[in-house]
Amino acid sequence: MCTVVSGAYFAAEYVVFARRRRDRAASELLEFDRRNGAAAQADPQGVAKERSALEERLSSRPWWVEYTAGFFPVIALVFLLRSFLYEPFRIPSGSMIPTLQIGDLILVNKFEYGIRLPVLNRTIVEIGHPNRGDVIVFRYPHDPTQDYIKRVVGLPGDRVDYDNHQLKINGTPVPLAPQDRYYDPARLQTYRQFIEKLDSTSHRVIFVDGDGVQVRAALQHTNPDACVYSGGGVSCTVPQGSYFVMGDNRDNSEDSRFWGFVPDRNIVGHAFFIWMNFGNVGRIGSFK
Repeated sequence: MCTVVSGAYFAAEYVVFARRRRDRAASELLEFDRRNGAAAQADPQGVAKERSALEERLSSRPWWVEYTAGFFPVIALVFLLRSFLYEPFRIPSGSMIPTLQIGDLILVNKFEYGIRLPVLNRTIVEIGHPNRGDVIVFRYPHDPTQDYIKRVVGLPGDRVDYDNHQLKINGTPVPLAPQDRYYDPARLQTYRQFIEKLDSTSHRVIFVDGDGVQVRAALQHTNPDACVYSGGGVSCTVPQGSYFVMGDNRDNSEDSRFWGFVPDRNIVGHAFFIWMNFGNVGRIGSFK
């Protein structure tokens, strides 16, 4: 809305308002010269100074133009950056611990997966597609006003199986390398920690002790016919044009295991950089 309003005033300024000020200034300066012809002979410097002040006053833009049209270039630049290049997001939950912490301020690359029209979310230039292991921001399919962040696990056409902390892609178990236990100070709890490898991407994941979360279909599911739930686990075939996503905090993440798949049109971009966390100023840098 700010972009539209300031843009309208910006166009009106250069098409209408500025021309009116120039015409008025020319007319009043002509009248000033006519009235002060004799005075200019006696005190040329004084008259010239007075004329310059009058010209500056007549040419200056009124305050309401300065605070509308004047801000348009900056607002338009920010709009273009956020719409097509990079956009900041704040991590609101712990579903991506240990990779991302609550309060992390991150940057999202919006053009890596294609240039999309704002609002319509239609791809106009194909550039690339998410890979297994990418961390993506997307609009939650059941409420597009909410932005979620998860890791891509399954690509279109993949069969994804998850049961008792074991993830399989197309029948092949995803490698897990044990690490030291992870301590979450917010919950005063430790978790089992592993390095998981999805294709060429290695990242940390954590699990609670024991069997972990029992997977059940949520009341809303994007494609319930594509998933089979049994014994607390799930097996899904990812539809074309969609992705299967999960949080790295595997037992504390509401993700594709429960509510279904992320359509390509819902993807906002590839999250790749932490630029600030006000609770931990040392958390700056890229992540996988």
